[in-house]
Amino acid sequence: MSNIERYTEKTFEKIKHVTEDGMEFWFARELQEVLEYTEWRNFLKVIDKAKMACQTSGNRALDHFVDVNKMIELGKGAQREIDDIMLSRYACYLTVQNGDSRKEVIAFGQTYFAIQTRKQEMDDNFTQLDEDGKRVELRNSIVGFNKRLADAAQNAGITAPKEYAVFQNKGYQGLYGGFGVKDIHQRKGLRKSQHILDHMGSTELAANYFRITQTEEKLRRENIKGKDKANTTHYVVGKTVRKTIEELGGTMPEELPTPEKSVKELEKDTQKYLKQ
Repeated sequence: MSNIERYTEKTFEKIKHVTEDGMEFWFARELQEVLEYTEWRNFLKVIDKAKMACQTSGNRALDHFVDVNKMIELGKGAQREIDDIMLSRYACYLTVQNGDSRKEVIAFGQTYFAIQTRKQEMDDNFTQLDEDGKRVELRNSIVGFNKRLADAAQNAGITAPKEYAVFQNKGYQGLYGGFGVKDIHQRKGLRKSQHILDHMGSTELAANYFRITQTEEKLRRENIKGKDKANTTHYVVGKTVRKTIEELGGTMPEELPTPEKSVKELEKDTQKYLKQ
């Protein structure tokens, strides 16, 4: 059993706090312990990098990293005031992205906070969309990110079409509990020419969206080289996304229903409607 399986959703949710207004946050010093940093000064370097990434992305660091002071117990009734930082979920995401990726808890945290942050973004953006609208939106987003994933895989050393097919299959196997592309085609009752991503509901598409984006980021961030390492990375990311879905109480991707209409059919229906 991989050590990463020791970590679950509760690893980070158990140290989450909520303000009186219902805003969730994490204390940096508590996150430091969970991420296995022994020295506060070393963890502050990671926080500083996260703040810079926040500013670079066009967000105000002060909105996500709030300096606070709090009292701690020293024993025998004595107390001491220490500095701490209140972190938003986005701040936690940036922090783990800039942490030591050699640590398995960091690797798990990168996927967990990425999924939760993007899920919140999708929830905010999709509130006005019905199921068909969400499917079309997600499928179109995946097209662009799949191109980026292919480019990252090529940089890692996967150049031939057959090699890329193996690479893609590894990602599906990780996410679908061992089922590869052919298995998923069969379970959905699709023809060989039909693309499985066109025959997924929004929940299943979202799981694959996370698999694709996190694999692309990990390949680039860790500068992974070699076909075997790239394949393993895709498989592990898929498996970690699957584990997170399980921890959140979700339905496994292979158990989700296949919609009656494909995304391409939905787009054709929309075009016909617009013409009319």
